[in-house]
Amino acid sequence: MITTFEQVFEQLKSAPKRKLAVAWGVDDHSICATSKAIDAGFCTVTLYGDKKMIEAVCKAENIDVNKFAIVDIDNEQKAIQEAVTSVHNKENDVLMKGLCSTDKYMRGILNKEWGLLPPKSVLTHITVMQHPNYHKLMVVSDMAIIPLPDFKQKLAIVKYVHGVCKSLDNPTPKIAMIAATEQMLDGMPACVDAALIAKMNDRGQLPGLIDGPLALDVAIDKESAQIKKLKSEVAGDADALVFPNIESANVFYKVNTKLISGVRTATFVAGAAAPCVLSSRADSIDTKLNSIAISCLQVK
Repeated sequence: MITTFEQVFEQLKSAPKRKLAVAWGVDDHSICATSKAIDAGFCTVTLYGDKKMIEAVCKAENIDVNKFAIVDIDNEQKAIQEAVTSVHNKENDVLMKGLCSTDKYMRGILNKEWGLLPPKSVLTHITVMQHPNYHKLMVVSDMAIIPLPDFKQKLAIVKYVHGVCKSLDNPTPKIAMIAATEQMLDGMPACVDAALIAKMNDRGQLPGLIDGPLALDVAIDKESAQIKKLKSEVAGDADALVFPNIESANVFYKVNTKLISGVRTATFVAGAAAPCVLSSRADSIDTKLNSIAISCLQVK
C-alpha cells in the first residue's frame, strides 16, 4: 500500500506519461509545480494562457520555457474553455486550475457543450492528506463542492474515495462515515445515513470496509476506540473519512493545514470525465505538485 507522496511519484515513474492541460496557467506556483512534474517524468504539460506572462514567470524562476507546450491566449475565460475542451476531446488526460478563480473553472467543467460532466454524475472534492501524526495517507471528502450531501451523493462519494484508495494500492480500504458521535442516534441525519451505508456494505452492496457513524476520534485513534470499547475493523485505522457536510470537512482540512506543521495535501475533483486538479490559487507548489501526481494516478 502506498503511504507517502514520494511513493506516489515512484509509482508514476513506471506508469504511462499523462498529458496535463493547465487552464490559465500563467502564475508562478502552477508553472513551478508543473515544471517539477515534467522533471519527475510523469506528465507532459500544455499551458493555456498569455505567452508573455508565462515567459516572464519562467525567466524569473529560471525555468526553461521550452519544456512546456503553450497555447497563447490572452483571455482567462477563453483559456479555460480551450483547456477544458482539450480534455473533453481527449487531447489531454488531466485538467488543472491555474490562476483562474474556482467558480470560472467549475463553470468550464460543468459546461454542457464542451465540459467534463457525464450525465447524472456527482462531482465531489477529494483531498489526499499525508499527516505527520498519522501512519498512512488519508483520503477525505467533501471539503469544497457539495454543501450538504444527500444519501445518494454520499453513496457516490464513498465509491469515489474507494477508487482513490485502490489507486494507492489499497484494494480493501477502511472507510469511516464521520458524525458527531459513534452512537446511533435517530435524531441526527448524519448518524442515520452512516448506519444505512455501513449496513449496505455489510450486505455487499458497497465496496471496501465501511463503518459508521464514527466520531472523528474513534475513526483515527485506536486508543480512543479501545477506551470506548468500540469493536470495529475501521475504528482507529481509517483510510478514508467521509464527512457529513462541507462545514465539518472544510474545518478539518483547514485546521490540519494551517495549524499543524508538516501536513502535505493533494486535492482534485472526482466524478468528472477526467481528473481535475482543484487547489487554491494560494496553495503551495508542493500541494499543486502532489495534486498533479494523485490526479495522474486516477487516469483510467
